[in-house]
Amino acid sequence: MPPRIQLSHARLAQLPPAFLNPTLYASIARQCPQQTQQQQQRTIRTVVKTKHHTKFLKLSRFNNLPSLPKLRASARSAIERRIASDTLPLRTGVLATKKGMTALYSPDTGKRTPCTILQLDRVQVVGHKTARKHGYWAVQVGYGHKRPATMTRPMLGVYAGQGVAPKERVAEFRVRDAKGLLGVGEAITAGWFQEGQWVDTKSNNKGKGFAGGMKRHGWSGQPASHGQSLTHRTMGSAGGSQGSGSRVIPGKNMPGRMGNEQHTIQNLKVLKVDEANGLVLVSGPVSGPKGCIVKIQDAVKKPWPDLPGILPSLETTTQQVEAQT
Repeated sequence: MPPRIQLSHARLAQLPPAFLNPTLYASIARQCPQQTQQQQQRTIRTVVKTKHHTKFLKLSRFNNLPSLPKLRASARSAIERRIASDTLPLRTGVLATKKGMTALYSPDTGKRTPCTILQLDRVQVVGHKTARKHGYWAVQVGYGHKRPATMTRPMLGVYAGQGVAPKERVAEFRVRDAKGLLGVGEAITAGWFQEGQWVDTKSNNKGKGFAGGMKRHGWSGQPASHGQSLTHRTMGSAGGSQGSGSRVIPGKNMPGRMGNEQHTIQNLKVLKVDEANGLVLVSGPVSGPKGCIVKIQDAVKKPWPDLPGILPSLETTTQQVEAQT
């Protein structure tokens, strides 16, 4: 017969919460038949009174069953769940500039389709994120060119170590595993995308500055007559008195800065690709003014496209990354 475990204050202080290790609490209950559940709960309550800065969960019939699985609250478990959900793209995305909008006409039906022109400019891979070192797989992509005189020496050292020219903008794109990594310094052109595939775009929408409540939140405003004077577009009361705690409820809609927030548009179709000029034409509008930076990546809610655009050095790059990690 195993020795009976003493449920002392010191012992309870070392035990994890019951919802993290229900099997342990179930074994303690089996080895202490003399103590009823009420006595065990009373012991834990005593610990809570003496240990003001330590919290213990009471023994409950809902969280101490041996059949319950342990919680998987780790970064590695989160990555495994994300991979199993099939929502991480197989390959990296690119950065582009929004040049404006135009329209394309179908040669068969003559249907007019509005589209947005996105242009790639010296897009290169500038770094990697690996699962062993950083906890996830990602590709760092640089866009454009920046004069070295406008950069700090630490950043110049980073680019020099990677063997890449300084970039105007750098972004990170998550990928599923090491097979989606490209070699550092590899150039990505407009041919990375195929005509007819679906993509998602992310960009900051137009900034409107400080806006009132009617413009920012769509308020209808106060009455136009019946005693209203110079308060037609004002906010009015911001909160009640005793009923709401004599305060303004957090998150209440008020006037403030409007726009300049990241906006994602999903499931845009690639209508045309001009690899010579670095142009990608996608259907419909893309958020942001002309000249803004846009992230383009394979659509997560559509079937993954065929990947003939994977560079030939991908297998070698994967082997090198796995050897380093």
